[in-house]
Amino acid sequence: MLWHLLAAQPEIALFASLAIGFFIGSFKLGPIQLGGVCGTLIVALILGQSGARISPDLKNISFALFIFALGFTGGPQFFANIGRGWRYGALSIIEVVAVVALVLAAVSILKLDAGTAAGLLAGGATESAVIGTASEAINRLGLSSADTARLQSNIVTAYSVSYLFGLVTIVLFCSQFAPLILRVNLREESERVWRELGGDGAMTEGQSLAMSVLAGRELKVTAAAGESIGDIEKRFGQNISVQRVLRDRSVIKAQPTVVLKAGDRIVIGGRREAVIAAIGVIGEEVFNGGGSDVVVEKADVMLTRRELHGLTLAQARARAAPAEGRGVFVAAVTRLDNTIPALPNTQLHRGDVLTLVGNKEDVARGASKLGYIIRATQKTDFVYLGLGVLIGIGIGRLSAQVGGVELTLGTGGGCLLAGLLFGWIRSRFPVIGSLPSAAAQIIKDFGLCTFIAAVGLSAGADALRLIREYGVALPIAGIVITLGPALASLFIGRMLLKLEVPMLLGAIAGQQCSTPAISALSGVTGNATPVIGYTITYAISNVLLPLLGPLVVGIASKMN
Repeated sequence: MLWHLLAAQPEIALFASLAIGFFIGSFKLGPIQLGGVCGTLIVALILGQSGARISPDLKNISFALFIFALGFTGGPQFFANIGRGWRYGALSIIEVVAVVALVLAAVSILKLDAGTAAGLLAGGATESAVIGTASEAINRLGLSSADTARLQSNIVTAYSVSYLFGLVTIVLFCSQFAPLILRVNLREESERVWRELGGDGAMTEGQSLAMSVLAGRELKVTAAAGESIGDIEKRFGQNISVQRVLRDRSVIKAQPTVVLKAGDRIVIGGRREAVIAAIGVIGEEVFNGGGSDVVVEKADVMLTRRELHGLTLAQARARAAPAEGRGVFVAAVTRLDNTIPALPNTQLHRGDVLTLVGNKEDVARGASKLGYIIRATQKTDFVYLGLGVLIGIGIGRLSAQVGGVELTLGTGGGCLLAGLLFGWIRSRFPVIGSLPSAAAQIIKDFGLCTFIAAVGLSAGADALRLIREYGVALPIAGIVITLGPALASLFIGRMLLKLEVPMLLGAIAGQQCSTPAISALSGVTGNATPVIGYTITYAISNVLLPLLGPLVVGIASKMN
């Protein structure tokens, strides 16, 4: 009865796959978590035995939206890092070359068809978007409808098997095995790097700072009487700012030229360590003195200034004129939706979102010198979104012959490139193309999982056949394809590129586009240092890996 209902109303099978799949994917076994995408695929493969099928049109639309949003959100970081972050970017190139070589070796040894080869690529590289680009490429091979359906079902089956083993491999490699190979204590290395970045301590898993890196105090002036506000702020490297001066019950605007008098009540703010050091130099702390009514502004600013790319926070502050940098502080740095340490020696990248804190005019002045303020909005510019997808579809229709193999980006590759371009344009001209991060995340999650559920339902009947045909070969191949690039990047990154171990391991997780791996790694290190390397390779690999789908399909089809 249930099977007949699912076949008659496939929308029930779709949403059941999403709901049950995300429920299954939310469970963790140690550091391993399947996630919603893999969970959805597994459930869809099972429910696909009922004969439920989703319209190909819905599948194509959902994938186009997903891949465009993926490119849109990663565009600013991709273009910022593709040249200047070359040491980390080289690891993504290693990933691409190694994974293609290993997949083609598996094709030759195991006599894999094009669909199974593409699924092995998607699972071994733990990159779900490859499923879509490879499926489109198979559509263009000119095969019969039955052969096309069989190869496409082989993609998702090979992906589901190899992904499970690839995921376990990359999580354990980054968090456990790689430190043993390098003979380092990962927790101690991370604490050392954290201190070199300017941090004053490390956090263990599950902990967060009880006190913010920024702080404010109200003081009664004694020792600093006769000094100007500008001189005091300069003494502490502009890491503090006098926000208000109260003299004889009158408020005086806190200008750098104002000379403090004994008995003045002032409110200072800035980096916590500088504020604490300034207390004894200025006077004594006052409690319940009325300073609690001083308010500060907080704004998220997209960094677009080319000359600041690669500078540390401390260098950027030192480069700014005192009048420009006065009174504004960076409370957080967000890169590709990941928060990285906002420490003095943290490097800035174009496309970073900096959370600025200070009074209203200081924040506005600082934002104008860094980029533009991201205005909070819930509205999506559907003109921009629709135009971007249309242009992506047009780009995807272009093709070229390379060595006898016809390579076409398809809708997936075209929309990915269009998303990159439109995201970059949005970062340079923020008055157009609003796509709030929450809306973009929904588009990505729902678009990808709807596509995955659709192809999983279609492939359900052929899944067991492929598993019986290859047996343990697919899991072993998935492990090798995951482990090969990771090992190569580990030794090249450490011995030749001289990358710090926590950032290197984060970059290896990023080149695999593996969120579970970076989560497990951050838990082991106890701080966010691995995320610094992760964001660079993640941005590049998220673009390069999906483009490999048509390449592998084209080459594998010629090899058989």
